[in-house]
Amino acid sequence: MKQSQQIRVKALGLIQDGDRLFVSENYEPTKQKHYYRALGGSVEFGESSLETLKREFLEELQAELINIEYLCCIENRFIYLNQPQHEIIQLYRCDFADRQFYEQDPIQFIEGTNEIGIARWIHCDRFTSGELWLVPEACLNYLQKS
Repeated sequence: MKQSQQIRVKALGLIQDGDRLFVSENYEPTKQKHYYRALGGSVEFGESSLETLKREFLEELQAELINIEYLCCIENRFIYLNQPQHEIIQLYRCDFADRQFYEQDPIQFIEGTNEIGIARWIHCDRFTSGELWLVPEACLNYLQKS
C-alpha cells in the first residue's frame, strides 16, 4: 500500500493567547497557497494521542504543555500535491507551560525529518474571515472568542 493510501492518525494542539492562535506556516505548491495548521504530529504504534501531543511539542519546540483538554476527533480528507490524503486527528486545547513562547514570533522548530519549520502567532479573525487558510477547517469551530 502506498503511503498516500494510508490513513494517518495525528494529535494536534490548539494553543490560543487571547485572540491569537499558534500555528505552523506551510505552503501547498500545486495550489500556490499558504496554509496554517496547529502543531502536533503522527501517533506512533502503542502511543496514545495525548502522549503524542506531549512528545511532539517536546521534540519540535522543547516545550511542555499544560491545561490539556481533549476537544474532538476530526476526519480530514484532502488533496495535497495532487494526491488524496486521509487523516484522523485527535484535537486538543492546551497552553504552553513556559510563558516565553507567548512572547516570541516567529518561532523556528524542528520537524520530524530535521527540517526547519516556522510557527507564528496569528490573529484568529484572519482565519475566520477567510483571509488565511487554517487546516483542517473544522478547527475553526474550536477557536475561543476573546
